[in-house]
Amino acid sequence: MKIFTLNVKVLIRLIVIVVGALPFIGCSEAIENDKKQEFKIDQYAILDVENGDLTNFSIKEGLHDNLVVSLGIQTDTVYILAHLDDKLAYQGQAAYLELKSPTLRSIEVFHKNEEGEHTSLGLDGTAYSVDIHGISDHLNPVFHLSQLKEGEFILKIYSKEPIAFETSVYPERVFQRINTRRLLLANIYIGIMLALFLYNLVLYFSIKDKVYLVYCLYTLFISLAQLSLSGYSMIILFGDNYQLFEQSAVIFSGISGIFAVTFVRTFLKTKKITPALDKALLGIGVLYVLVLVSSLCSLVELSYRLTDLAGMLVAIVFFMTGVMAARKGYRPAVYFLIAWSFFLIGVVMFVLRNLGIELFQDLANFPMLIGTALEAILLSLALANRINILKKEKEQQQQGKLEALKENERLIREQNALLEDKVKMRTEELEMTLKNLQNTQTQLVNQEKMASLGQLTAGIAHEINNPINFVSSNISPLKRDLQDVLEIMQTYREKGKVEFCEATQSEIKELEEDLEFDYLIEEIDMLLKGMEDGAKRTVEIVKGLRLFSRVDEQDVKKVDLHDGINSTLVLLNSTMGRVEVVKNYKEIPMVECLAGKINQVFMNIISNAIQALTEQGSANSNPQITINTSVDKDRVRMEIADNGPGMPEHVKERIFEPFFTTKAVGKGTGLGLSIVYKIIENHQGTLEVVSQEGKGTTFVITLPIYQKNTKE
Repeated sequence: MKIFTLNVKVLIRLIVIVVGALPFIGCSEAIENDKKQEFKIDQYAILDVENGDLTNFSIKEGLHDNLVVSLGIQTDTVYILAHLDDKLAYQGQAAYLELKSPTLRSIEVFHKNEEGEHTSLGLDGTAYSVDIHGISDHLNPVFHLSQLKEGEFILKIYSKEPIAFETSVYPERVFQRINTRRLLLANIYIGIMLALFLYNLVLYFSIKDKVYLVYCLYTLFISLAQLSLSGYSMIILFGDNYQLFEQSAVIFSGISGIFAVTFVRTFLKTKKITPALDKALLGIGVLYVLVLVSSLCSLVELSYRLTDLAGMLVAIVFFMTGVMAARKGYRPAVYFLIAWSFFLIGVVMFVLRNLGIELFQDLANFPMLIGTALEAILLSLALANRINILKKEKEQQQQGKLEALKENERLIREQNALLEDKVKMRTEELEMTLKNLQNTQTQLVNQEKMASLGQLTAGIAHEINNPINFVSSNISPLKRDLQDVLEIMQTYREKGKVEFCEATQSEIKELEEDLEFDYLIEEIDMLLKGMEDGAKRTVEIVKGLRLFSRVDEQDVKKVDLHDGINSTLVLLNSTMGRVEVVKNYKEIPMVECLAGKINQVFMNIISNAIQALTEQGSANSNPQITINTSVDKDRVRMEIADNGPGMPEHVKERIFEPFFTTKAVGKGTGLGLSIVYKIIENHQGTLEVVSQEGKGTTFVITLPIYQKNTKE
């Protein structure tokens, strides 16, 4: 997947533009004039009012020369006296009085008129979401003064959150411009943080590195926390739900703190680089969890104290972690320190503002927004640099793997060379051993098979020979006897016509007709002829069996090969079906051989041809086996051909290998042709196969007429 990379130069330019624009935003002539017209009240007193009667109060504590009133958490309504002196240059004009604290739930301002009565200027605060001053989207409580005069103001304040504020008075138009600038800065802040959030979210889905997701969540919740602290979230998120708004600052701060700790631990690899501080970071994370629990349990004072404690520890531990990681040479820690420094600068600006020192005038109202925005931008820069680091680490890792693979490849080649030599030697030995074993096994199988076949055929031939000889020898006498009987019967028939009376002749004639005497004579002739043919056929079969009973003979004898072929065909006649056998015999001499072995060759080759033809079925309309014999000098040549399906080249190449077969399991051992080849080889002959797929197969056998040295 393509990795999105952030242009570092663009980020640097963005930071330069933002930082460089701050002085111009805060110190422009118009803003400077507006700031000069802002009057900050610094004379306060805490009042003790009985039963809410403003005519009957006493000063409980005076607060002189204090721009910021900080009372902490108060359970009851607080009354504060604010004195506006006569230094204002715009007395008598319409103006606004603003209390800079967006979390006050309820505040009512009373102005003492010339008659000494305290007149209410109205109510404001988070509990009053409906604008009653003609100013839209104001962040802090404001009160309209139709005619500004010096005098006293009594502030009636109630809040569940810590009370801390400063009071300013502006001319009407000045306040409107200042409020507009505040909203503009808040919107710019939201735009920057949202852009960083979406950008790093895209990076997370592209790179699948969880640090980007953690950073996105940290950016989201730190933005929400700062917007709640500035009061902007009341406008865009919570509306009239002031109770949720009052808790949001602490809740968002707690969640952002948890993700900040997680981000630092992941980004700076503290578990590996700074293990001691990693445990401290875990402790801070637990502290932020307690902040959330206490806030949800409405323990407001405890939640704020825990938040302040966690914030102080975060500032210290984060900075220490960044310094230690940077000193150990971890480059991303430098970016982190710079980003964290901007955040701390925002904290310092916030503190200085509370002390009355404003570095950038109106921007001092949003120091934390500026600090977190710059921090987020710089952390994005660090994460962008992290992509380069990850890329470099990946390249180094791949280079290391490549070198390791090359080394492994070299070792493998060397080992392969050694193994190939050893395997070659062992293979040659195994091939020799295997060949010997195959030859031995083939001979054993051949001997056992032929011995069993010889015993079987010899036994069958012996058992059949005697009874069939008896039948054959008795057929001729039986014919003569029947002929004599028929002559006597014919004489009786002729003499009976003269000697017998008509009644007797009639009775004899009826009996002849009932028995179909003439047909009986014909039937007897046919039965005798069938018996004679069957006996001759049986004699031929017995003769063939007697020839095959010599398969275990060890002595070479002169044999008529035509007799061997004919006896084989007789034995296979029942399996031929509609296969036609064409015999083209030429005159050949007697051949010295082992008759039983050669008959086995004929049996195997012809039976294979029959099987090939019968398996074709109706695909071959004229199945045929052709047998040719001839003499070639001192050798006899025999060709056994069929017009069957033939063999493909890869089968033909292996046809004489032991145990090779194309038949189904259980229908062949794969030894038949191997044994045949061995028999012909032992007879100093040759056996060749000529076959083409779809055009039949021909086996060509040549045998010497005389054997010089026959080997089994």
